[in-house]
Amino acid sequence: MTFPRAGGLLLLPLLFAGLFLALPAEAQFWRHRELSGPPADVVPVQLEEVRIDEKLGAPLPLDTVLTDWRGRSFTLRQAFDGKRPVILSLVYYDCPMLCGLILTGMAKSMRQNGLALGKDFEAVTLSFDPAERPALAAERRRGYLQSLGLSDEGEDWPFLVGTAEATKKVADAVGFSYRYDAATGEWAHMAAIFVLTPEGAVSRYLYGIEFPPKDLRLSLVEAARGRVGTSLDRFLLTCYRYDPAARKYEPYAFGIVRAGALLTLLSLAALIGGLFWRERRGARTREGRGGLSGAGPLRRTS
Repeated sequence: MTFPRAGGLLLLPLLFAGLFLALPAEAQFWRHRELSGPPADVVPVQLEEVRIDEKLGAPLPLDTVLTDWRGRSFTLRQAFDGKRPVILSLVYYDCPMLCGLILTGMAKSMRQNGLALGKDFEAVTLSFDPAERPALAAERRRGYLQSLGLSDEGEDWPFLVGTAEATKKVADAVGFSYRYDAATGEWAHMAAIFVLTPEGAVSRYLYGIEFPPKDLRLSLVEAARGRVGTSLDRFLLTCYRYDPAARKYEPYAFGIVRAGALLTLLSLAALIGGLFWRERRGARTREGRGGLSGAGPLRRTS
């Protein structure tokens, strides 16, 4: 059976009308899906309080009483001797991923930067989860000290726990904000470590989970105002400055020019000093020769 040509032509408008009527429903469905999710440029409400507000130069509350990995009372002041800078990390020990990456990167950089833990600098790790206990802190401490080739029998790199009030006081001092997510049972926080002066003031923020050994070393030398490290480290600090945008130490144009001018001045001084020394030596030689030639022959006396 065949349809007349005219009948086939009449079916085409009906098909197009059906497609046209179906399109708004499908389009409305996708618009509904788009509106149901948050916009890409809007920070979720649960993360609005998770941030770091830099407080360079701010003092830490050194009288804060915490608990160390042995279950003993530990005052934050015990980690500062007024001579060595301190690296502070704020984590929680039962973290499934991020905190472990931070501590692993920190330990790796401590191992490779050329300065010695306990001799040139100290490190302190504090859990901001008030539910965690010293036994877990001791377990984590043992593992990271072993990664440095060190025994956990000493006092270096204390791993601490504390009350919610005590740990928040320390975190607030360095501008570190975190939030507990009840839905996942985890803590939301940023990835960073804090370099502190020997007196307990904030000197530098190092962000991420990888900390280049050069950056960590220079930040420690800077925090100690040259009391640790070598003369070369102190010289490098005249050529490098910490770039907050790049979040690392970058060559400093004015410092390089100043260092070049100083080297040029020293070279000129050495050159002038060498020429002056040669001139005086030559004059003495000529005077000695002149004295010998003017003395004349010695006469024998009877």
